Amino acid sequence: MQERITLTLPSNIRSALDVVLVEEGKSANDLINQAIAEYLFFREFHLLQERLTAKAQQRGITSEDDIFEQVS
Repeated sequence: MQERITLTLPSNIRSALDVVLVEEGKSANDLINQAIAEYLFFREFHLLQERLTAKAQQRGITSEDDIFEQVS
């Protein structure tokens, strides 16, 4: 199911967006959907990374060398 939202952009961002749309031959809808999907993916990735880092630190793993020692 698709839902409609309305965005208000500062004129400088809208101008930059228009340039990219022409260069990439995409619609604003496609580019904004892609940008939001990528943002959500990387947000989830960073949250996972933070949780795993905290767990590793609780176990005394603070460097890549510590990880290597654990898996070797």
